[in-house]
Amino acid sequence: MVSGSSWGRYPRVQQRVVPVLDREDGLALPGDGGSVLPHGNGRSYGDSCLNPDGTLLASRALDHFLDFDPATGIVRCEAGATLADIIDIALPSGWFLPVTPGTRYATVGGAIGNDVHGKNHHRAGTFGHHVRRLQLLRSDGTRLELAPGDASGLFEATMGGLGLTGFITWAELQLRRVPGPWIETESIRFDNLDEFFSLSRESAGGFEYTVAWIDCLASGKHLGRGHFLRGDHAPGNPQAATPSSAPRRSIPMVPPVSLVNRLTLRPFNTLYYWRQPARRARHVSHYQSYFYPLDSINHWNRMYGPRGFLQHQCVLPPETARDATAALLAEIARSGRGSFLAVLKEFGDRPSPGMLSFPRPGTTLALDFPNDGPQLLKMLDRLDRIVGDAGGAVYPAKDARMSGALFRQAFPAWEAFSRYIDPRFSSGFWRRVME
Repeated sequence: MVSGSSWGRYPRVQQRVVPVLDREDGLALPGDGGSVLPHGNGRSYGDSCLNPDGTLLASRALDHFLDFDPATGIVRCEAGATLADIIDIALPSGWFLPVTPGTRYATVGGAIGNDVHGKNHHRAGTFGHHVRRLQLLRSDGTRLELAPGDASGLFEATMGGLGLTGFITWAELQLRRVPGPWIETESIRFDNLDEFFSLSRESAGGFEYTVAWIDCLASGKHLGRGHFLRGDHAPGNPQAATPSSAPRRSIPMVPPVSLVNRLTLRPFNTLYYWRQPARRARHVSHYQSYFYPLDSINHWNRMYGPRGFLQHQCVLPPETARDATAALLAEIARSGRGSFLAVLKEFGDRPSPGMLSFPRPGTTLALDFPNDGPQLLKMLDRLDRIVGDAGGAVYPAKDARMSGALFRQAFPAWEAFSRYIDPRFSSGFWRRVME
């Protein structure tokens, strides 16, 4: 057993780690009957990628490309390949990821297991919408090639299935054509939550990428103020020199206390809100700085100190989104527990392909909080109550503590999904929410 954690560095658990070195090998199942769980690059924030007292099947060695057609943008690769690996091979030919989360260091298997979303959900849906087929290795040695609409329902269960339906060995994706590595962006400073919703409605039809940063410590008439960012791919040579995929900076050690705290958050949020003198600003950004700003700092999760951090990401249905978002922000402002990574976006109407997929029509709010103990957990419980009362959901890939009752309410397909779980697969998250 070794000590391990997710990207949030909370919780820390004891588990075995067994590397999978060849996709043709069978799974190394523990002889004591214990459970296993696929594990990619560990970029989930909570315990959905952890298996306390069990075994992780580490897939990062499975990073080979099996096929790439530069004429069609169809790529087939092993599940341990990262999104950065795909960009490196595809962008010089004018292709890019159709959907990308906020880090390019997630693996393909992880992107499928969490059915990740990006800034263009209102246009492109989730990552799972662009998976053409995959191979799933079950604990009994069965290898199944799955595609959307398969009669068994196993593709739908695997998409967003948190790694519980089996081990993905490879996947085939449809990329999207782009003119180059540049994003033409517009940043609009807005004064309150109502302005955000107005800008979001105005932008959805004309821009591929939309998202907002908000000052979660603002209150009163400025509640929900922030910067609205919208953009589209800009013309440019896809073979032009691009920044290195390696992080340019690093946090070399874990500080004794979190660098994100009550003393630093309020001045940071205020300065960040006013960083842009003009109300509107246009510029052209490289895709790395636009999609993956934190990837430029290696080990950025260390800045939260030895106790790590917890993220709370929820989605609220359209009919309750405005009032529930205001209630969440008011609760956070009252607590004084701000976040400098506060992201607000409206999802589109396209149904997600997975039984347990998180994205659905509505508004999603994501915030990071340094782990300072029981008082934070109590505040997060209060946020959960607001989400539950509004008919919303909390994102399993970012969660380390929501109740089983809230999970089952927010993901009513959980019972149908449970029939597809491989009997030898489990996770800390699943055992927690099934208690």
